[in-house]
Amino acid sequence: MVKYLTVKNLTISSGTYMVEYKWVALSNTSLGSLLASINMNITLISLPAIFRGIGVNPFAADSFAYLIWTLLGYNLVTATLLVTLGRLSDIYGRVRLYNLGFIIFTIGSILLSLIVGQGNIAAIQLIVYRLVQAVGGAFLFTNSAAILTDAFPPNERGRALGINQITFLAGSILGLILGGVLSVFDWRLVFLVNVPVGVFGTIWSYLKLKETVKYGGRAKIDYLGNTVFVVGLTLLLVGMTYGLLPYESYPTGWENPYVITSMIVGTSLLIIFPFIEKRQEDPMFKISLFKIRDFLAGNLANFLSSIGRGGVTFMLIILLQGIWLPLHGFSYEEAPFWAGIYMLPFMLGFSIFGSISGILSDKYGPRILTVSGMVLTGIAFILLTLLPYNFPYSEFASIIFLMGVGNGLYGSPINASIMSSVPPEDRGTASGMRATIQNVAMTMSMAIFFTIVIASLSDSLPNALADSVIQAGGSQQLAYAFKSIPPTSALFAAFLGYNPVSTILGSLPHNIVSQIDPQTINTLSSNTWFPQAIAPSFTSALDVSFYIGATLSFLAAIASSFSERSYVREERRLRVNAKVKSQ
Repeated sequence: MVKYLTVKNLTISSGTYMVEYKWVALSNTSLGSLLASINMNITLISLPAIFRGIGVNPFAADSFAYLIWTLLGYNLVTATLLVTLGRLSDIYGRVRLYNLGFIIFTIGSILLSLIVGQGNIAAIQLIVYRLVQAVGGAFLFTNSAAILTDAFPPNERGRALGINQITFLAGSILGLILGGVLSVFDWRLVFLVNVPVGVFGTIWSYLKLKETVKYGGRAKIDYLGNTVFVVGLTLLLVGMTYGLLPYESYPTGWENPYVITSMIVGTSLLIIFPFIEKRQEDPMFKISLFKIRDFLAGNLANFLSSIGRGGVTFMLIILLQGIWLPLHGFSYEEAPFWAGIYMLPFMLGFSIFGSISGILSDKYGPRILTVSGMVLTGIAFILLTLLPYNFPYSEFASIIFLMGVGNGLYGSPINASIMSSVPPEDRGTASGMRATIQNVAMTMSMAIFFTIVIASLSDSLPNALADSVIQAGGSQQLAYAFKSIPPTSALFAAFLGYNPVSTILGSLPHNIVSQIDPQTINTLSSNTWFPQAIAPSFTSALDVSFYIGATLSFLAAIASSFSERSYVREERRLRVNAKVKSQ
C-alpha cells in the first residue's frame, strides 16, 4: 500500500512501493537520456550527409548561419525554457510534463525525416524541426533529475545519477555508430531511428511513472518573471549566435549593431530579473535557493566547467576531421564518422568513472570526487597544448581518456549534491535552474571558442593559404583566390568533411584554371595540402582555448570544494531516522 508523508502543501509517497518504483523511475529517465544522447551524436556525425542531402553549399554566403543554428539552436531553446518548465513541473506535476516531452520529441523526429525541397528551404526546415525537438528535450531534461531525486533516498542518488550518466554515454557511442552507418544509406534514417525509442518511451512513461510529490494547492504562474527571463536570455543567446557570423568586411559579427543591441538589452533584462522575482508571490526562479551554500557552489562549478569544456569538444572534432584524419589517409567524406570513433577514449573514461563516482559519492560524499575530477580535466587541457597537430594517436587518446575520467568523476556527484541541497517541493525548479545554467554556459562556450578560432584564422589563414599555393607551384592570381577564402567557410568545410580545393578551383574562370600546371592541381587537391595549410593557424587558436578550459576547470574545482554540507546533513538525518525506527 502506498503511504504519503505531508510536507507543507505537498504529499510524498513512501513505503514498499517506493523501493520498487525507484527502479522504474531510473529505467524510464535512463531511456530519456539514451534518446537525447543518440539524437545529439547521431546528428553531429551525420551533418555532412544531411547537408549534402539537402543541397547546402558550405561556401555559400548564408551557409555558415545554417550550421551555427543547427548546432546552437537546440541549446538556445532548451536554455530559455528549462527554468520555466521546472517551475511548471512543481505546479502541474513532474511526470506529466516529462511524459509530454517524449511526445514532442518524437513528433520533432518525425518532422525532420519528412523535410522537403533543397537548399535554403530545406535548411530552414531542418533548423525549425530541431527547435521542436529541443522543446521536447527541455521537458525531458528539466524533469529527469527531479524525478530521480524524488524516487531515490540521498544515500543512493549518486549511484542513480551515475547509472543515468552511463546510459547517456552509451547513447553517445550508439549515436556515433548509427550515424556513420545510417547516413551512408539515407540521411532521413538518422532522424527516423529516434521514433521507435520515442514511441516506446512515451508508452512506458505513461504506464509506469507516477507522481510521488502531490500538491494540495496550486501556485500562481509568474507571467512577468517568465516573460522577462525568456526574452532576456533569448536576446543574449541570439546575439552570441549571430556574433559568430560574418558582418560586412569583418570575419565575425561582434561589430554588428544588431548583435550589440541584442546583447545589451538581453543582459539588462537579466539584471532586472532577480529584482522582479523578489517581489513575486510565487517566483519561477527562486533566488532564495542560492542562499543554500551547496546549491550556489554546485551551480557555480557547473557554470565554470561547462564554459571550459562545451566548445572545446567541437574544436577537437574539427581538429580530427579537418586536419589529423586527412593527413593520415582518410578521405574527407569518411572523416566525420572516424572522428567520432577516435573520440571514443573520452567517452570510455567518462562512462567507467561516471558509474564509479556515483557509488563512491553515496559512501564518501561528493567533494573529493568533484575536486579531483576538475583538476584532472584541467591537467588534460594543458597536456593537449603540448601536442603537435600531427600527433601520435596514442598520446591524444590517453589525454582525452584522462579528460573523460575527470568529467566522469565530476558529473553525477555534483548533480547529486545540488539536488540533495533543496527542499522536495522545489526540486523541479532547482533542476530547471541547474540545467539552464549549464545550457547557457555551454552555448557561451561555443560562442567564445568559435570566436577565438575564427579571429585567429582571420589573422593568419589568408597569408598561410597564399604562401602554400605559391610553394605548390601556383600563380599569384591563384594565390589571391585562395587568400580570399572566408575563415568561416574553411571552418565549415573542415567540420562537414569537404575538401574545399575542388570547390574553389571549380569557381574560378576557365582561363585561370587552364593555365595551372596539372601537378599543381594534384598537389592542391590532395587530402594533405589543405590540412597542412590551415593547421598552424588552427592549432594556435586551439591552444588559447585549451588554456582557457584549464583555467576554468581549476576554478570549478575550487567552487565544487564548497559543495558538500547539505548532502552530508541529509545523509546524517537519514541514518538517524533509520536508527530511531530500528529501536
